[in-house]
Amino acid sequence: MKKENTPYKNRRSFLREATSYGLSSIIAMPALSALLSGCSKDFLDRQPLDAITDVSFWETEEQLKLAVNGCYAYLKGKSETLQDSFVDLERCGDNIIYPPLSDYLSISTGNFDYNLSVINNEWVKQYAGIRRCNHFLQNYEKAKGVKPELLARYAAEVRFLRAHYYSFLILFFGDVPLITKTLNIGDPELMAVQTPRAEVLNFVLQELDAAAPSLPPTYTAVDSGRITRGAALGWKAKIALFFQKWDVAEVAAKAVMNLGVYSLYSNGNTATSYKELFTYKGKITNTANKETILARPYLANVSEHNLSRESWVPDQVSRFSITKSLVDTYLCSDGKPIDKSALYSENTYAAIFQNRDPRMIQTVLSPGTAWEGKDDGDQDSNPNAIFNLPKWDADKKGTVTGTGYYNLKYVEPTAVGVYNKDANDIHLLRYAEVLLTYAEARMEQGTLTQADLDDTINKLRTRVGMVQMKITDLNVWGMDLRTEIRRERRVELALEGHRYFDMLRWQQGNLLAEDVKGIKKSLVPAYNQVYIATIPTDAQGYLIINSGRKFTAPKNYLWPVPLPQKDLNPNLIQPEGWK
Repeated sequence: MKKENTPYKNRRSFLREATSYGLSSIIAMPALSALLSGCSKDFLDRQPLDAITDVSFWETEEQLKLAVNGCYAYLKGKSETLQDSFVDLERCGDNIIYPPLSDYLSISTGNFDYNLSVINNEWVKQYAGIRRCNHFLQNYEKAKGVKPELLARYAAEVRFLRAHYYSFLILFFGDVPLITKTLNIGDPELMAVQTPRAEVLNFVLQELDAAAPSLPPTYTAVDSGRITRGAALGWKAKIALFFQKWDVAEVAAKAVMNLGVYSLYSNGNTATSYKELFTYKGKITNTANKETILARPYLANVSEHNLSRESWVPDQVSRFSITKSLVDTYLCSDGKPIDKSALYSENTYAAIFQNRDPRMIQTVLSPGTAWEGKDDGDQDSNPNAIFNLPKWDADKKGTVTGTGYYNLKYVEPTAVGVYNKDANDIHLLRYAEVLLTYAEARMEQGTLTQADLDDTINKLRTRVGMVQMKITDLNVWGMDLRTEIRRERRVELALEGHRYFDMLRWQQGNLLAEDVKGIKKSLVPAYNQVYIATIPTDAQGYLIINSGRKFTAPKNYLWPVPLPQKDLNPNLIQPEGWK
């Protein structure tokens, strides 16, 4: 067998490093298969016996569809690992906290470096998806008897997915290697420096543009969940907004609005429509849901997650304890913030939830709500069917809070009592976000009008029965328009995975350096005070749940190149501030 053209000393060292790097994410599979097989004189002339190869695979429409489906496998959703999860990105921001030490907490507190495993996992995961996409795009035209329009659609789906995966790489890491083909051992790209972030961004936007025309606006039920034209345009708007390409974001968002396909989900009840979207009734297979543009779908007994139980885990601390920062963000029902409204009261725990934006009690668990967290913070230790007070006693008889607040969004009560049995879809892009993107892009260009607000943000408020946003009112009340546009985004998209990226693009990293706080200590009943005796408070008496946080600019606006990648390719350059 001929000697491999590889910079590694021997095959074993190559395989060891390939495994740690996820090198199969970018190297062509036949090359790796050859290394894994024994050496015989004519081996390279034969098809491997243990794998489907390019020689035999790219022949039929069914094989082509299987290959496309394989590219979807890397979409983020809900998982216990950050690189696979979208909603868990909330733990990197300031909306929720799970106090025990974790990779999420390390990132949100700024106490991490290039050794953090989740950083390498994110890099490897996205390049694994990109490899799948590159491999497909190099081979799909070999299939016979496939209608040209279907061939074009499949290619467009995969081009979207590749752009989607590259989006996360440049959001997290900045400059990254731009690889558009499957690589073989010895290819110079394996040891190349990164492509500038701006160049990769242009590639992403161009790919989304190229994909959109070949994607249908909608699918029949059997193909529900596949990439649509709206997904390509909507994701383009989202990424353009992050990189302050306001005009591009506006045009793309408007194009989605003009498709005439999407509308906000409603069951006719302002008190439950928003909440219901995140339950089983809001799955993409429900024809009443015209809002979800892109989602990671889940199926009962086939593909499930654990979000409900993590929120109300009946014998441990909630993994999704909502912070005072998020709770304080919700306006009062008169449209004013809590420090300006006469409607706000903090005399009791229940009073905090009264006279607020209706989305608050459809996102944050409020007193009087049915729950499956067993015992709450009342004086006995018996299970409660109705939630009234937060629980601080870690006696394993009910869900303990980390802050005094619990998550309600995405919670399916029937799934709380069992491990990993959630089947509600995870929304990656909703029509609501497109409307918010359009409003923000117009605002940043100085062209936002009241009519624009009525077509976007006020539709979101109408759905829940919230008072309308009026520019004239904001002026009278001394409220800043940009602040309120951003507040609306935080409120509408809370607990969905967007907040961390919004903080980065708004250059609000300083907020991550602030202490994470919970409710006022005085609101905890006397019989529970013993359980919070060691938790410090600030000057106003609010519990300080997490301190010692830091955020160094510009360093922490990007993640470092993971150490395993730097070891494999010394030519990779760390972002500014990372050494």
